[in-house]
Amino acid sequence: MNSFVAAERALRNAAPHRLVEALREVLHGQYTAQCVELLMADYGLSVLQPVSAQPHTCESVAMHGTTAGRAFGAQHPVMEEKGELTRAHLPVTVRGERIGVLTVTLPSETAAGALAELVDIAEVLGHEIIVAERDTDLYVRARRRDRLTLAAEMQWQLLPGRSCARPEYALGAQLEPAYGIFGDNFDWSAGSDRLMLYITNGMGQGIEASLLTNLGINALRNARRAGVPIEDQAALADQAIYAHYHGASYLSVLLLDFELSTGRVKVVDAGSPQMLRLRGRTVERVDFEAQLPLGMFEETDYVAQEFSAAPGDRLVFVSDGVYSVAAPGGEPYGEKALAKAIAATRLLPAADVPRAVLRELSGHRGGPAPEDDALVVCLDWFGRQQES
Repeated sequence: MNSFVAAERALRNAAPHRLVEALREVLHGQYTAQCVELLMADYGLSVLQPVSAQPHTCESVAMHGTTAGRAFGAQHPVMEEKGELTRAHLPVTVRGERIGVLTVTLPSETAAGALAELVDIAEVLGHEIIVAERDTDLYVRARRRDRLTLAAEMQWQLLPGRSCARPEYALGAQLEPAYGIFGDNFDWSAGSDRLMLYITNGMGQGIEASLLTNLGINALRNARRAGVPIEDQAALADQAIYAHYHGASYLSVLLLDFELSTGRVKVVDAGSPQMLRLRGRTVERVDFEAQLPLGMFEETDYVAQEFSAAPGDRLVFVSDGVYSVAAPGGEPYGEKALAKAIAATRLLPAADVPRAVLRELSGHRGGPAPEDDALVVCLDWFGRQQES
């Protein structure tokens, strides 16, 4: 049997919690692998956590300054020579969603010839992890270097992922504090001709903020899946939130509906999230007509506005926990500093931008513990290539 087919079959037939063990066995038999280890990116994107029996028996690997971290960041295999052995670090990624790194140690004489197949195996492993997470907590637990608050648990389970990519665009997002978020959130959904993106900022703290955001996101999803336009999605979610909270709590949200073939975008701006655009070397804030947050009043009507995304545009979305954060001396981070951070990260891929901006924000804040959620979402717009 072909070695790749054997590995693929072993992964598909393995019990959800035994993916790594099954892969280790088949790579040992088919590729004479000496060691096979799966490392998963933690919620804070600071370390790669080993998937092993709980509690972890192996040390975490730093995301920066290590070969495994370099493979994760570059999204390319990184080979490390160890005498007669080669250690191959292979990114585990599914449709742009960066999951972690598969590290395989095997004889150097077979490493080069096996590399292409090992890259494909790492991709298959990623798909199987996504499916397996429905039935086991192993991979979710492996992502944690610390315990999540209950509010953060609810928020991370609500998210679609942290990155995704298609020919027309690439998306990346990150929330801080990763292990203690409560109100900020994002959601996206792509079809054959449209991308819908929500940036949300729920009022309050702790469980109450998380419950509000959960209600709002699910109300928006319910309306979106019914096939209604974004202005009606906003109106229906507004009614759901008002019916429950009667105006005592509300959800700020920026809704965007991208037409993939043209770059035309419909927008409903219902609250505090902001959008900045990097076009060429110029960063500017893009303002829309402000409308009421969802759930503030009964039966609010919403109107969609339009703008166009051009190929090469980078759109960065931030919550008020980014642009309003204050330095120890009281100076707000502000639009100018944010624009500078966006310009400084223009050469990074979209998936790396949110974390880089949040690191800059942490330096301005002067301490590791933010008082409010901070959300950054980056969208690189490539546009659809016209068929000749």
